[in-house]
Amino acid sequence: MEILLLAATYQEIAPFVECFGANRHIADPINIGTHRVHLLISGVGMTATAYALGKAFTQNNFDLALNVGIAGSFSRNIKIGQLVEVREDILAELGAEDDEEFISLEQMGLGDVIFYGTDQLKLDTDIRTVTGITVNTVHGNEDSILRISQRLNPTIESMEGAAFFYACQQAKVPALQLRTISNYVEKRNRDNWNLPLAVKNLNDWLIENLARL
Repeated sequence: MEILLLAATYQEIAPFVECFGANRHIADPINIGTHRVHLLISGVGMTATAYALGKAFTQNNFDLALNVGIAGSFSRNIKIGQLVEVREDILAELGAEDDEEFISLEQMGLGDVIFYGTDQLKLDTDIRTVTGITVNTVHGNEDSILRISQRLNPTIESMEGAAFFYACQQAKVPALQLRTISNYVEKRNRDNWNLPLAVKNLNDWLIENLARL
């Protein structure tokens, strides 16, 4: 199977790359089991993700696209470092303000804002499935966190997920999104983050399970 493995930054998948090809140029596919895995570092955010995927989809045919990375969790029932599968992702900021109310692009009849994974993880059924939002500005203000929670009730947030699902939908490539939790969505306090644990758990899972997809 030809798999496109997408991450926003190299740091998020560095242990995986070093495990399977420390001396290998990142542009070269890595053979893992019966799969050929093509690595793509898109850059952070929706624009970079959409551009990188559009370019990749014109150059190769893929049987699966897998987006991996870290995320912030709105739910305290999810542990820092826990792996989640994002089944639904929302472009949370795409719309218009009507005084104190927000009108989504969908409500305005101008397009979709909710996108879905079209492939589902068939391993480790105990991995929690969640709804994500994709934002340009990660939340770190108590008032804005309350407003977005009341409006959309998301579980996690990232800066790429919905754009990834959208691009895969347009290209008709099966899509799967996995993330580990690096922090809770709260008033910004980097002392409460655990990026090393989130990166370690994500890469441990990839190293152990990617060949089984």
